[in-house]
Amino acid sequence: MNQGQDQGQDQDQGREQGEGGDREYVSATLTVAAPVERVFAVLADPATHAAIDGTGWVREAVERAPLAEEGQVFRMAMYHPNHPDGHYRVANKVHVLDAPRAIGWLTGEEKEDGQLTFGGWFWRYDLVPLGPSETEVTLTYDWTEVPPSIREYLEFPMFGPDHLSNSLRHLADLAVGG
Repeated sequence: MNQGQDQGQDQDQGREQGEGGDREYVSATLTVAAPVERVFAVLADPATHAAIDGTGWVREAVERAPLAEEGQVFRMAMYHPNHPDGHYRVANKVHVLDAPRAIGWLTGEEKEDGQLTFGGWFWRYDLVPLGPSETEVTLTYDWTEVPPSIREYLEFPMFGPDHLSNSLRHLADLAVGG
């Protein structure tokens, strides 16, 4: 067991009936042995995202400015062997920023003309302080809004069931070690 986590890790995947229909998501929760402000600071630093990533697809931050406001766009260099180019970039747009309680972003791409388009999926971290030196972190990946045109060539979720758990363990290691 890593020093940054306890044994209580929960995972949830499924569909929930909501006002607008079904919600499609996967989430995992982990208790991190670090203050909520420290955990949030790690998440708000795009330079740490490659180390947090549980798939190995995220390579490095293109822009390294801390995530500080809703609407902020940050780009990440990526690699996936099944991507047509192998190496590619994503553009992420912060859509939730409630320091130090929640942070999340939509993932998309930047077209050659500079236009940003988002695919309908997002990442969100919810943080709950459990005291001065522990934080419960829930990571949610939601693909509810992915249109049929993207679902024709991408399967959701795009990763195995261990991805979110691995990401949370990596986050815990960074938050405790930092």
